[in-house]
Amino acid sequence: MIERLYIKKHITFDECELEFKPGLSVFTGASGAGKSVLMSAILAVFGLSESDASVIEADVGFEFDMGEFGIESEEINAFKMVKEKSVRYFINNQSIAKKNLNEIANQHIKYLSVKNVDEFANEKLLNLLDILASKSNQKHSENLSKFKSVFDEFTRTKKELEKIEKDEIRLEELKEFAKFEIDKIEQISPKSGEFEELMEIKKRLSKVDKINDAWQKAWMIFEIEPKVVDALRISEIDSSFFEDAMNELRAKKEGLNLDELEELNVEKILDRIEALSWLEKRYGGIDEALKTLAQRKDELRRYEDIEFEKSNLEKKFKEFKKDVVNLSNLISDERKNAKENLETSINFYLKELYMRNIKVMFLEKDIDKSGKDEIVFQIDGTNLKNLSSGELNRLRLAFIASNADIVGFGDGVIILDEIDANLSGKEAMSIADVLVKISKFYQIFAISHLPQLSSRANSHFLVVKNGNTSSVHNLDENEKITELARMISGEVITQEAMEFAKKLRNF
Repeated sequence: MIERLYIKKHITFDECELEFKPGLSVFTGASGAGKSVLMSAILAVFGLSESDASVIEADVGFEFDMGEFGIESEEINAFKMVKEKSVRYFINNQSIAKKNLNEIANQHIKYLSVKNVDEFANEKLLNLLDILASKSNQKHSENLSKFKSVFDEFTRTKKELEKIEKDEIRLEELKEFAKFEIDKIEQISPKSGEFEELMEIKKRLSKVDKINDAWQKAWMIFEIEPKVVDALRISEIDSSFFEDAMNELRAKKEGLNLDELEELNVEKILDRIEALSWLEKRYGGIDEALKTLAQRKDELRRYEDIEFEKSNLEKKFKEFKKDVVNLSNLISDERKNAKENLETSINFYLKELYMRNIKVMFLEKDIDKSGKDEIVFQIDGTNLKNLSSGELNRLRLAFIASNADIVGFGDGVIILDEIDANLSGKEAMSIADVLVKISKFYQIFAISHLPQLSSRANSHFLVVKNGNTSSVHNLDENEKITELARMISGEVITQEAMEFAKKLRNF
């Protein structure tokens, strides 16, 4: 639920802060007082409308699923809209795009204004029918579970079969490509680490002449070695340290293996390096080339076995399709058995709302994860798209109320835009009664023009305008009576209006 709203510099509102409770909250006031301005602020902080406000904040108690947007849901989530040079949105102090904000808010916020028929989405209607069908036949739940499992296997097998059939079209091309890569890699026959070893040899080969020249110049040290030893002995100095050093120098010289390098076929080594370099560039490394070789061999084996694989998949596909069709037929039959209960539930509320009965009709579609059924509504032969906005919103209220009855719970916020405008007192009272029932499950915000709906509110906010500035405050019981009387008789409140207002509050 929305627990708090803060607005700063929003058209006629300089600054205001409101706290909300569960249930039905109505906003009333004289025309032009700023009711719609206030409602637009509630919508704007969730990205559901535009706003010129400097700041709008809303604290919402609900566990939102926001992980994919990098936001962690908290016990109370802080929504914020800030407008400076541009409009920016935040949730829990983290910036978020308006499109993503809408997606998150829609988990909890329903805005009943425009001709939005989300409540009548096929998936939601089928879910209600499935709940009703399961209540009367436990086997239906088992069939739904089986259908989901079988349909997943059916879909997976279908995709695999489609891939094989697609591969078949260019099978020869794929086989030729696999053979080309296999032959190319096998001709080179690379070994892991070989390229690095050859590059090291190449590096040493490039220095052989320099190394030989340097050692020729340094060779005189060995020629004067005996003279140094004699000098040390004559000087009665132990010459072993010098002899050890010279022996180690000889060992280092011999360890260079320059003779072996000179015997190498340089041209052959360079050709080998060039071939391995091609593999490095094409595959990103010798090890990657070897992995590709193994992969292409597996692919080639698969291409050669494709007919056998296709035959097996076609057999599995037929079996799964048969099961899917059988289960979808069983599920559809039970849904049709539950149709009357769904119609009864919705029509109960439509009757209260002084609307004609609705008829649930089944159409057949290609089988998908929800089965083969497509549900449409008609009211005396009229499709939903031909209903007026007022009729459509009352139908949506009936559906929300019916949904809560069938499912046994509801959660969220419903924002209504002048739901009782242009209605008779009788019609307005019917909407009020339905909203009271729905408000046991949902927090509801509504602008009200008539005393009937306002009298049923758990919280009643009065919007007033002094000069160019609007303000709003939560009414106590006596103030509610007075405001209801104003709505009944106008600015001049009569005693009869006060009595009628008290009667409305004591329903």
